[in-house]
Amino acid sequence: MTGTRAEDRGPVAVVVMGVAGSGKSTVGAALADRLGWDFVDADDHHPAANVDKMRRGEPLDDRDRSPWLDALRTVIDDHARRGAALVLACSALRRSYRDRLGVDGDRVRLVHLDVGRPELERRLRERAGHFMAVDMLGSQLATLEVPDADEALVLDGVRPVPELVRAIVSTLGC
Repeated sequence: MTGTRAEDRGPVAVVVMGVAGSGKSTVGAALADRLGWDFVDADDHHPAANVDKMRRGEPLDDRDRSPWLDALRTVIDDHARRGAALVLACSALRRSYRDRLGVDGDRVRLVHLDVGRPELERRLRERAGHFMAVDMLGSQLATLEVPDADEALVLDGVRPVPELVRAIVSTLGC
């Protein structure tokens, strides 16, 4: 489904961010469904070399992330050009990454799902078939630059998904 929005209503994109296991894909997909917007999972845009590296338990560095971030920015910009609204689930760990995605607090809004390490580890252990192993969580947490309140809507990611979606819609005016 291609989501559209009126030009005078809310953002054209919402980036749901957080470390692995924070629920960004689950919440992002539910938010997109609720709004009738497109949903894109940033994990689906990693080059094969990045996925292979993560499967080997090697953390990505900025050189690895650069083409991935460029591809995601293109997805956001393409949606905006078409007048289609988008929810993007993306780790967006550093402020510089969020800047590259065009997060500006207006056109592209940011939601950070904050979850404690024990819960993240539990979720990652229970997740099957994903390239991100629980032993890589430490590198993501070390890389994470927690967004300021003026940069993102920060939500407790252990809240039920429908409650998180309602909070996002209500707060961001989507």
